Amino acid sequence: MTTTVYARVESPLGELLLVGEAAVDGTGGVRLRSLSVPGQKGGVAVEDGWRHAPEAFTDVARQLEAYFAGRSTRFDVPLAEGVGTEFQRRVWAVLESIPYGSTVSYGQVAAQVGASGAGVRAVGTAIGRNPLLVVRPCHRVIGADGALRGYAGGLERKKLLLGIEGGAGRSEP
Repeated sequence: MTTTVYARVESPLGELLLVGEAAVDGTGGVRLRSLSVPGQKGGVAVEDGWRHAPEAFTDVARQLEAYFAGRSTRFDVPLAEGVGTEFQRRVWAVLESIPYGSTVSYGQVAAQVGASGAGVRAVGTAIGRNPLLVVRPCHRVIGADGALRGYAGGLERKKLLLGIEGGAGRSEP
């Protein structure tokens, strides 16, 4: 049995809302379910019954701070299971494999999940439904022409994240 906990953390992107699942008995820590930014398309809002528990997110907050300061290139955060459809989880797994400081196109992601051609639109939709901005790096996916496209947190935030990583415009083969 789990309970939903949340915390707010300041960042260069604005106030982040972290939402996780915690075992009711307090064992096992917290599994991150959502990380959203103010005004995010499809972002979550605190619901009745959720418990404010900033102490549960101390490690996540520390890792985010290190990332934004340029001292860390990856996240080691337990994630909630069973979030998203099977197709979305396949797309999100590709996102998690994109190296820090690199970018790939939507078409490249589609090819990796076997959804080329018209499937690129479905891939874009799955990327847009990524509930873990920053931690699951959907900001590293750009247009085939190198243009910044479609970021639920806004293109200015996508540009900022790519700037932190020094990866704006670099593409992995």
